[in-house]
Amino acid sequence: MTEHQAIDAAHQVMDAHIRALNSRDQAALASTLHFPHVRLSGTRLKVWETEETYFADFLARAGGDWHHSSFEDIRLVRAAPDKVHLDAEIRRFTVDGRLITSFRSLWVITHENGRWAAKMRSSFAAA
Repeated sequence: MTEHQAIDAAHQVMDAHIRALNSRDQAALASTLHFPHVRLSGTRLKVWETEETYFADFLARAGGDWHHSSFEDIRLVRAAPDKVHLDAEIRRFTVDGRLITSFRSLWVITHENGRWAAKMRSSFAAA
């Protein structure tokens, strides 16, 4: 696989992730992640060994007003044939489109066991 193909695959993971998240499709969401999955938010590290609690943990972090999210301004940081780093702005919204929060997040998308998915991310989110 070329770096260009890896970059395309990483963007496809991001697209699939946000679609699954917003449609609340837990199986599709889990398919965009490798487990164990790691998230560093501020200085707090969270590791999900399996997919079972991932979506419920997201809902607890996002808060009761959360309705949907978007990725904005996705920037390529670095790419190799089996790993891509993307810097993205994450936005969370209420049902009426009011912005709840916005923050930057570094996503590490890897090719493992024949599929592309997010292995880890580090963000500046408050929760």
